Amino acid sequence: MASKSVHEINIKPWLNKVAEWGSTTSLEIQQDVCLHLPDLNKFLLQIYETLKHMEPTTAIERLPLLGQFLGRLCWNSLVIGHEKTRQLLIYCLCCLTSREPQNAIERKANSWIKRLFCHLLSGKGREDSHLFSQLECTAAEYYERLLKNITSSLTKQLRSSRRDDRSDLLVQQVRSISLICIPILNLDEVVPLLEALLLYNGPEPYEVLDSQFLYAVNEAVLRKKIALSESGVLSLWLRHLPSLEKAVLDLFQRLIALQSKSFREMEEIIKDSYLPQASCHPGIFRVIDDIFRSAILESEGNIKIITIIRLFTHCFIQEYYKDSSKARLPLRAYFSHKNTPLVLALLRRAEGLSPNTCIQHLHVIVNILRAVDNEERSHENVFQSWFLLIRLGAWVDIAAEQLLTSDPEISDDLLWLLAFYYNPCNESQNRGRTMDEAKSVYERLVSIQKSSTICAMSFHKLFSEENKSDTWHPCTLQLIRHLCVTFIVFCPKWHNVAKDCVSHMTQTQEAASEVSDVLARTLSRLDIPGMESQKIITIVHTLLHDL
Repeated sequence: MASKSVHEINIKPWLNKVAEWGSTTSLEIQQDVCLHLPDLNKFLLQIYETLKHMEPTTAIERLPLLGQFLGRLCWNSLVIGHEKTRQLLIYCLCCLTSREPQNAIERKANSWIKRLFCHLLSGKGREDSHLFSQLECTAAEYYERLLKNITSSLTKQLRSSRRDDRSDLLVQQVRSISLICIPILNLDEVVPLLEALLLYNGPEPYEVLDSQFLYAVNEAVLRKKIALSESGVLSLWLRHLPSLEKAVLDLFQRLIALQSKSFREMEEIIKDSYLPQASCHPGIFRVIDDIFRSAILESEGNIKIITIIRLFTHCFIQEYYKDSSKARLPLRAYFSHKNTPLVLALLRRAEGLSPNTCIQHLHVIVNILRAVDNEERSHENVFQSWFLLIRLGAWVDIAAEQLLTSDPEISDDLLWLLAFYYNPCNESQNRGRTMDEAKSVYERLVSIQKSSTICAMSFHKLFSEENKSDTWHPCTLQLIRHLCVTFIVFCPKWHNVAKDCVSHMTQTQEAASEVSDVLARTLSRLDIPGMESQKIITIVHTLLHDL
């Protein structure tokens, strides 16, 4: 229908008619409303066709009676009970919403329109008991059906606009619909409309949904106030980077605040966030990867941050392999690193491999990392390799296990891997010192392992003054604690004094946190179906419980 000029639109007669109807729902008024609805719809369509070519402020100035007219219609139960009329009212109000209100008048108009939409969609407002008795339903039932009808109608419009570029929906309308959903987005009936908005993909080269709406939906998703489909959440994060960043930071905060030492509990929280599943989309993965890099740098390698990143990557890889029918990039492509052999080596799974095969594979990893450290040395190259080792760090724990359960002749390479993991920077040759100090403790552990006497005091001496444990660099101390925990766990004859040994190692909160982390990682790595490690799993459970 061709739009009319503003001068051709005469609102006064219709305003008088609507005023005549008032809020009465007598049989006579009902008949009059039904009689005039076809013409009213034609008139509203003329208004809409005119408004969609005008700026909101201009429309309000040139049609001063328009606000009063639309407002009266929106509060008339008989009028908004008709789906086509209600839809036209919504379209007209969308056109009057200012995209970026510049003054008090536009802000006031937006606020007024928002209240009308809230009433139209949620049914909050005047209730006419006489009307509901005639309709043979309660007010709650009426408004529930009304809300479902409205959201269903708008949802169909949005979905059809995705299939038909000639849809009547304009950018301004889509944005306005997103705005009016904010106060009612926690209602179950509105979820299909939220999904349709998030999945809307018009020809516009810019974001059409209002940022306030995207922030509000993300907050509701994070607080579990609404349950969107996986595709809806993925679309939200793909089209609104701040929402994705907020979701990742929210997950970090929850995991850092968690007092539990159970990786299972942490995994449940991570998976429940839907972030590992969403990470299967390369764009999402890249953003989260960048956030992890920043977190590592800003926290200066905080052990809790490293644990969260390792565990998240583990959950992501599980999700990646869960549905092999989906077309995805090869897993190695997600981990952007110019050293492809290192990526492939760290991605290899250790389950089912013999100790000799594991050791050979660890030598491959060490050789690649040493080449980076010696031949291609730069801060960026070393950091990239270290960051990759953090994300795929299971082989570091396997190296510690093999050190204390295999031939001592392999110790140098595996100790170097642990030293690189805990001290990648090697400033002032600190890693060489870390290696020497760790090797001294390692040799003592091998010695007491061979001894026929099991005495906790011989373990305590590893941390005595004569070993200068108080002068060890923090990186060295972390590595040595890792070795000692591994020794206690994987040397069964020491299980009887394990509690005493761990208690001696964990005199500070920092030490307890590091020891708990190694124990929890060990439990997560071994507690899988088919692994014959029940005795080790039992002692780890006991030690974690005591800590």
